Amino acid sequence: MKPVGWSVNRVGWIAATAAVAVSSILAAAPAAGARSYAPAPGELRPLVLSIAQRLSTADPVAAAKWGTDRPIDDPARERDVLRSVGEQASGAGLEAGRVEAVFRAQIEANKDVQRGLFGYWQLAPAAAAAVRPDLATVRSVLDTLNRDIVAEISARRQVLAGPECLPDLVTAAVDVVATERVDALHQVALVRALGAVCGPVAAN
Repeated sequence: MKPVGWSVNRVGWIAATAAVAVSSILAAAPAAGARSYAPAPGELRPLVLSIAQRLSTADPVAAAKWGTDRPIDDPARERDVLRSVGEQASGAGLEAGRVEAVFRAQIEANKDVQRGLFGYWQLAPAAAAAVRPDLATVRSVLDTLNRDIVAEISARRQVLAGPECLPDLVTAAVDVVATERVDALHQVALVRALGAVCGPVAAN
């Protein structure tokens, strides 16, 4: 998931922000996991991995838009995504508004990565992708990941609604960051993308 040409030495400020963000979550985890709860490392890992994979699509999306008149913000596309996942959520017996909030956080995190890459490429144009990806193909991948994420939310609805969610989420996130070699820019964005995950998701 490490974008080509991205040097941690060039983004020390992002690394520092990531450390602060992750430290804040880790600090909150013991309180959320009171009553001697021991996190289950694999419980939320598939969900976190799918969210991290969705976040990694920001790289080809940014590459597709770089050097064109396509803006990072795409309200029409965002509305389509939220409407689609809301419908999927309702069909799975989930609260559409809650699931939309989870995806809204992911959308904003995805744009954070795009802005970070644009900023880097402005400073180092040679680091930008030489070939512009097909945005329609990337969006097809995104649609598949969206369905996977809704399915995982549905499957883990009890964990997400319980006090064990935060420590499980942190454990899964730390594991995904380590095994997938998520860089500093994407770590910061992943923290934002996971921000709305915990909480009741089942429809009343």
